[in-house]
This record gives sequence, C-alpha cells and structure tokens, in this order.
Amino acid sequence: MTDEKLLSIAERFDLEGAIASIKPLGEGFINDTFVIRTEGDAPDYILQRKNHAVFPDVPGMMENILAVTEHIKAKVADPLRETLTVVRARDGKLYVEDEGNFWAVCLFIADTSSFDRADSPELAYQGGVGIGRFQALLADFDKPLNETIKGFHNIRHRFAQWDAAVAADAAGRVASLAEEIGWVESRRREMLDFWALVEDGTIPTHVTHNDTKISNILFDKPTGKVLCAIDLDTVMSSTSLNDFGDAIRSYANTGAEDDRDLDNVELSIEMFRAYADGYLSQQRATMTQSELDWLAFSARYITFEQVLRFLMDYIDGDKYYKTAYPEHNLVRTRAQYKLLQSMERRYDEMCAIVRELAK
Repeated sequence: MTDEKLLSIAERFDLEGAIASIKPLGEGFINDTFVIRTEGDAPDYILQRKNHAVFPDVPGMMENILAVTEHIKAKVADPLRETLTVVRARDGKLYVEDEGNFWAVCLFIADTSSFDRADSPELAYQGGVGIGRFQALLADFDKPLNETIKGFHNIRHRFAQWDAAVAADAAGRVASLAEEIGWVESRRREMLDFWALVEDGTIPTHVTHNDTKISNILFDKPTGKVLCAIDLDTVMSSTSLNDFGDAIRSYANTGAEDDRDLDNVELSIEMFRAYADGYLSQQRATMTQSELDWLAFSARYITFEQVLRFLMDYIDGDKYYKTAYPEHNLVRTRAQYKLLQSMERRYDEMCAIVRELAK
C-alpha cells in the first residue's frame, strides 16, 4: 500500500486539519491499522482496513459500532475518551469502499497505555473491570444488532459445522483422531443443554464484545485507571457470559494456547478470582441470578468450543487458523483440552468464588 494510496483514502473521511503523516500501527492479525497524524491542534485518527474475509458485512459491523458507542457516550463523563468515536466518510457513510477493500476511521485517543498480556492478578482484575464496565454501560441497550459473524459462540451452529467436517474428512485425518473426537462427543449434550438456556431466554442476551483479551482495554496514562474497551469489530448480541468465559480462557491459562508441554497448562485459580472480582465489581448489579449461576460454566463452554474449533480445522485440513507447522491445530486442541480438564476439576471451586464475590 503506497503512501499516496493511503492519503487518497484518508482524505475521503471527514477529518479535521491537514494530514501530516500516515504510519502503520501495531501488527494486527486481522485488520491493517494506521495512525493519521494531523497538523496543528487538530485531533489524530486511527485508519483501519477491515478484513472483508473475516467480516463479510462491514457496513453492518460499523452500524453496530456506532450504535454501541453512541449509547455509551450518553452515559460517561468524557465521551471522547471513554469510548471510541466513529468518523464518517465525506459522503456520510461509516466506511469507505475502495477496490473491494473497506476502510473505517475513529478518533485516536491520546495519553493511553495498553498491555499485550495479563501477567499478574492485579492486571487481570483491571481487565475484568474493563469488560464489566463495558457490559454494564450497555445493560439497557435495546436496539437490534447485526449478526456480522454467523453463529459466533453458538455451539449448535458449531456442532453442525463439526458434523459436516467429520463426515467429509477432507484431510483424511479422522481415523487417527478417535480419542480427540471422543473428547468432543462426550460433552455434546452438556454444551447443547447450556446453549438451550440462552435460546429460551433463561440466560438473557445483551451486547457482547466477543474479543476480551487485555490488549483490547485502554488505560488512562495520567491515572492508570481503565478508560475504555476498544476493537469493537466483533460487537454483537449474545449472552454476556461468553465475554467472561473467553477472558478466563485467556487470562487464567498458566501455559500457552498452543503449548506442546501439557504440564505447563492448568487453570490459575488466582487469576480466575482476580478477573471475576474486577468483572463483578462493575457487572454484579445488572446480572440475573441465572447469569450468576452459569458464570463459572461459561469458561468451560468457551474453552470447549475452542477445542472443537481447533480439532475441526485440523480435520478440515487447516483452512481457517494460520498454522506454523503441520500438527499445529492438533497441538492447540490438546492444550485447550488440558485447560478444559483443569477447569472441570476445579469447577466447584470456581462456582464458590463467584458466589462469594457476588454477595
């Protein structure tokens, strides 16, 4: 992408001030991100090329982001810093389409810091505060959101994909995976029963972030306090428990997601407690009893889903996840299964922690 091309795209947005420079920002796995610096006192901006393969409905995604951020802005003291601000294109749209690519712009939030990983209970607590606050601010959001990624965290949808993948056996690997396939099948009923509670409304649906890693929380540099959740591309409607479960899968794993040494992989109950404490400090008042009852289980649910998805992709010939070596998805499967087993062993303890913190 040439500088001239980036400039021509940026100039199609309704920016304040003259553009001084456009430089790459970070190394995103999905989107390409740039920072637009402007001259004088004009604000700076974030420009992103949205991955149309991952997000087939970019217009719907941008509508979701605008609706959610406008709702938050009406509730916070500093709306330009406590949530993202979408900048429209000069034609009024929320994006620019150029040669099949979709681009979007938001204000750059200055004087902030972020972290690549949560490596302490204190940081896990702050991560819980960040997502809990995001959900609490949106607890009364009642507008429909676009389903921009079909069946995301819907285990009924995932099992339909799974059954098709096993039947097709595209890479000829099913015969060697009897044990691993058994892991998935032995938990099918339990996971579908949980999802049925979401489908029938026993567990309510809300706005969910759906990518709750610590790097998606901005901290205010002057105070060190949680400022806002960012990277809202995956915002949709589902059970808020998905966000909690996905965070625990990430924060509380003592090993790596693709750890070859399974002795490294366990659930850190200390990190579980810290994240749950931060999360419930913000969310407790908005949660129903059914959500509290199933909060700890959500970590098992999301981790199980990841076992299924890694193994399904391995069966399918490694078409979805990027792999570094031929057995990478199988290694991921086994590491996530080890984490799931640890969660199952410590489930009563996890539930007791939630009950204690929710009092």
